[in-house]
This record gives sequence, structure tokens and C-alpha cells, in this order.
Amino acid sequence: MNGNPRVLPGKPEPLGATWDGSGVNFALFSEHAERVQLCLFDDTGQSEIATLDLPEHIHNVWHGYLPDVRPGQLYGYRISGPYEPERGHRFNPNKLLLDPYARAIVGNMRWSDAQFGYCVDSHNRDLSFDHKDSAPGMPKCQVADTAFNWDNDAPPRISWENTVIYELHVRGFTIQHPDVAAPFRGTFAGLAAEPVIDHFTRLGISAIELMPIHAFVDDRWLVNHNLRNYWGYNSIGYFAPHTPYCASGHISEFKMLVKRMHQAGIEVILDVVYNHTGEGDQLGPTLSFRGIDNASYYWLNPNSPRHYINVTGCGNTLNVTHPQVQKLIMDSLRYWVDEMHVDGFRFDLAATLGRDTNGSDWSNTFFSMIQQDPVLSGVKLIAEPWDVGIHGYQAGNFPGGWSEWNGRYRDSIRRYWRGDAGFAGELASRLSGSSDLYQTRDRRPSASINFITSHDGFTLTDLVSYNEKHNEQNLEDNADGATENFSWNCGVEGPTDDATINALRDRQKRNLLTTLLLSQGVPMLLAGDEMGRTQSGNNNAYCQDNPLSWINWGGDPRSTHIGEFVAQLIRLRRAHPVFRRGTFFNGRHNGHEDVLWFGAEGQELDETGWINPNRYALAVLLPGAGLDDDFLLLMNSDPQPVEFQLPPEFSTGWTPALPADGCEASLSGLRLEGQCMKVLRRL
Repeated sequence: MNGNPRVLPGKPEPLGATWDGSGVNFALFSEHAERVQLCLFDDTGQSEIATLDLPEHIHNVWHGYLPDVRPGQLYGYRISGPYEPERGHRFNPNKLLLDPYARAIVGNMRWSDAQFGYCVDSHNRDLSFDHKDSAPGMPKCQVADTAFNWDNDAPPRISWENTVIYELHVRGFTIQHPDVAAPFRGTFAGLAAEPVIDHFTRLGISAIELMPIHAFVDDRWLVNHNLRNYWGYNSIGYFAPHTPYCASGHISEFKMLVKRMHQAGIEVILDVVYNHTGEGDQLGPTLSFRGIDNASYYWLNPNSPRHYINVTGCGNTLNVTHPQVQKLIMDSLRYWVDEMHVDGFRFDLAATLGRDTNGSDWSNTFFSMIQQDPVLSGVKLIAEPWDVGIHGYQAGNFPGGWSEWNGRYRDSIRRYWRGDAGFAGELASRLSGSSDLYQTRDRRPSASINFITSHDGFTLTDLVSYNEKHNEQNLEDNADGATENFSWNCGVEGPTDDATINALRDRQKRNLLTTLLLSQGVPMLLAGDEMGRTQSGNNNAYCQDNPLSWINWGGDPRSTHIGEFVAQLIRLRRAHPVFRRGTFFNGRHNGHEDVLWFGAEGQELDETGWINPNRYALAVLLPGAGLDDDFLLLMNSDPQPVEFQLPPEFSTGWTPALPADGCEASLSGLRLEGQCMKVLRRL
């Protein structure tokens, strides 16, 4: 491109930078702006080669068409308007802004005081106005060519009943994988490598859930302390894949990952963060939304618009009641389904998306739009059903068609196997699909996403190895992360050579995994748990982009068999429908009881039996009713062994369904050792 490029009126739709084969249309929403300038940069991103006014402004969309621009062009925006923080306006044309609809964002953030709209050293703080140019240190948007040969790609469309989710981090999963080529480790290409897909298929998982892959930024404080926002819950672009995850530097790399997963019969679910952005509170940087239209994009305190309502704990909250924010989220979601072929989404702090000025309104526009949308209503929708605001815990309150991370499942199963008194009844509710939470609005057991561990908290190994969190490496004096983890170190804090303790820890892992994968609902595994991954007791490793968080493919030699055990459990679950019912237990099915619960003494449990605080042993009978084999689950969280005395018709004919469950030597008749679980099968 030579000289000053031509600018034609263009169109207000679609938003973003759109290549039509002849030129590029640029369109940007800003309700309160007075001037919008498009800035074009050379290939290095360091020289601003043109600054152009967008010539048209209609319905709060500024737009222009540049016939001389091609894919690959780097760009950003400068926007003029009132700088009146007391009224919620923070326009500053000295700050280069990222396009919220950019399909690609390239380059690294080089932090300096220039990225802040105010003078950092001023005693007036964010009420002051900064004149420094932020462009040299900013990443740049890039005009993208989205063409890709999908061949005959089709979504696997695996039913919820047959779904097993595997949560992973794109970088951490392959950065140390010895069989992935070095240039591809830690990237989408690395995740699509054959040895990695072989690992997924050996385990038998049906979906990978990727921690945030939308473009995100590392907080300045973390960078200054040689840390990183490793988890990525700091989004700054909802259409662009995070550039460091693209070995090729092109968005087609993510498409190839999805295509390869679909060929292997595996779905791809994205963890998305539409509740807040990486711009923080009023003292945060001006990178995009804040400088484009702060008063429209963010939820401001009506009594003090200088400040943000913060129900996310991250400094700001996107205003999901604003039509443009709703459009942004819906356009982004549809883009990832239509253009990127993903199979579903897990919504971080999804309770925020249901909030209005009165708190939470589950009939609000956002959920209604999702339910009526012909594209989005057909993919998997998973809510993290809480935020940090008032009435923030909303488990069980999401509309039909949504599944939810079940935090009560996690805590109850941990506490039962830790040996806490009085948790037998709670265990039974969670193992049965949590009907007390989800049997409303015509919801099914699949509404419950069951998990023992996730990225947030202890790994499975640490859950049975530490009583306390050990987050000192986060440089927050161990004050961050949850204090109560319902964990148990089995007698020694951290690693030990004590064979007895290691055997107990191994058995506890098997107990937890068996319960998880044979519960009604949808199981979710944390990547690396099957390899004995440890974070050395760190339960909030969000800033640790280093071996503490990465998967160690060498693994703990003592934990190799756990991966084989997980695969065996998934095969058992997949082969037998009694473990993945489409409806809740109701007492009878096809004229037969669909579940029976017994105490160790052999009586079927009634209300009095359930409330016994000293009940640690349970026998769960799952009759096949002619459609499957009968299964008997024996559980004992007490350190002492127990002899089950079941009614005669249920006491014989059983064989182990999981020969490698670690309890082979502990079963004699129906005798079960302490802190042990056994799965029996009868044809």
C-alpha cells in the first residue's frame, strides 16, 4: 500500500475488519465517541503509516471501506470524546485501542505507563489525563483471511449421556511432551499432534474443554514480578485466538485442531470469559473497551460512575444488559461455532450473565437469546454457576438446556472420602445426579457436570497429599486461593517415601475417580490427574507458567497405572447404561426398582438410616432390569473394614467389574477394607 489509502463510506455491518475479496470494511461501535480514527501500521507494527477518520457514523457505528487494504494489514483505533471519569467517560486519543471484533491480534504487550489513560504518577490518579502515545507498546489487530478447507468436517454431536469431559490448558498440556515437535509444543498444532490425540483416545474421553484461548493479556504486576496470567481469564478480544498458542501465527491453526479432533470423534469445548475483561478497575489500563465506550461496555456504579460494579472479583463487569454487549457476546459465540466449528462453551462466572440492576434475573435477555438462537441452542452450554456478588451462588437455577459445574458434587465427594461424619446421604444425592438441584424445568442428570478437581484448586495428587494450600510462589504471602479444600494428606504433608501412606493415597485416588466416573451426570476430568500431576500444594496456580503447572509427561512412575485405571472406568461407563441414565432415579423402572441403597448391616436405608452421622459404609445396587447387568457398588470411607450383610437375593453371584481397583486382596465375600471402594457385576 503506497501513499494515503482511499476511504469510502463502507457499511455499518458486520462489525470488525471484513475482507470481501476486493478491500476491507471497518466498522466500530461507539455511542459516545466524537471522532474515530483508524490507524494502519507497517508489518513490524511499530510504524503508524496512516491515520484515517472513519467517514460515516450511523446508529452509533462508525465505518469506512478501504479498497487498497488486504489481509495481513495491522491496525488499531484512536477515539476522541469526553474524558470525564466522574460521568463514566474515559476517551483518550493518545491510546491505541484494540478492535473488539478483531479476528486476529498479533504482537506482545510491552507494559509502560503509556497504556494507562491517566497519569500514573499524578496525585489525582484516574481523574488526570495522560498524553503519552501507547501504540509502540501495544499489540495490533490484523485483518484476517478466514478461508479454510474444512472438507467434510461435521460435529460429532455426542449426547450428554455419552460425554466425558477432559479439561486442559493448551500451552501446559504439550509444552513438555517429548513426542511433539519442539516448534509446536504449547500450541494448537501441538495439541493436534498424533501422540496427543492417541492419549485422548486411549483414555476414552469424548470432549476436550480448553481453558481460555481468546486473546488475553498478562497483568502488569505479574510481568513485573516474572509471573504470567497463565490461566488466561483476562480476555481482551473475543474473536481472536491467543497469538502465542498459534505456532504458525495464523488462525487456521485453531481450525486444524478442531478438524483433527472431530476426525477422532472428540468434541472441542471452549472456556469463555464474557463476564469481565483484562482492563481491570478504574486504575487499570486503557486497551480496548474502556477507550472505545466505557459507559456502554461496563457496568458502572450509578451513584459514582467513576467506579465499576465488580461482581467478578476482577475489577470490572461487562454490562450484559446493554444491547451492544449482548450483540458482542452473541456474535462472538456464533463466530466460534459457525467459523471455528467448536462444539460448546463453558461460561466462566456465568451467574454474572444473568444479572441485571436488581441482581439475577434468569429470564433476562441473554439467556432468552441463547435459547431461541438456532445455532447456539444446539451446542453444549455449561455454566460456572457463581460469581462473587450478592446471591452469587446460583447452582440449579440455570434454564433448561444448560449444564452446570456442580461445586456441591466436588465438595461432598471429597468430604465423604476424607471420612467426614454424616456425608453418606449427601454422597447418595450426588452419585444419583443431584436431583435436588436439577430436577426442575424439565432438566436431566446431564445438567450436573460432576468433577473432583479442576484447574482451580488442588490436583488429584495434591488433594490426597496436602492438608493446607502452599501458594507462596504466587508472591501473595499464601493469602490467595481457597483456604478450605476438603483435602487430606493421609498422614504426611507433601511427598513421602512411606509405602503405607503412598498406598493409601493411591487407593483414595481410585475411590474418587471411581465415584466420579460411575455417578449419574456428566463427568469431567482434570488433565494430568491420570499421570499423578502435582502442583506441590499450590491451589491457585493461575500465574505459574512453568513446570509447576505444566504436564510432566515423564510422570510419577508410581502413578502410571492410574491412567490405565481411568481408561478402564470410562470403558465400563460407556459399556453400561446403568451408569449414564437419561433420567433421574424415581424408585422404579420398567416394573423394577431402579436403585437400592443398603447399610452394611443389610437393611434398605430409610430416612432414619440416612441421617445416622456414623454411617460410612454404603452398598448401592443398580439393577439392569433386563437391559443391562446388575451392578453393586460397595463404599467404605471409614478406616476400619466392614462386612456387608445384604439380603440373600443380593449377596451372591458377584464378580469384580474393575480387577485393577486396588482392593483385590481386600474382598472376601462382601468384606471391604477401610477407605476402599469395590464395583461388582452380576450377569
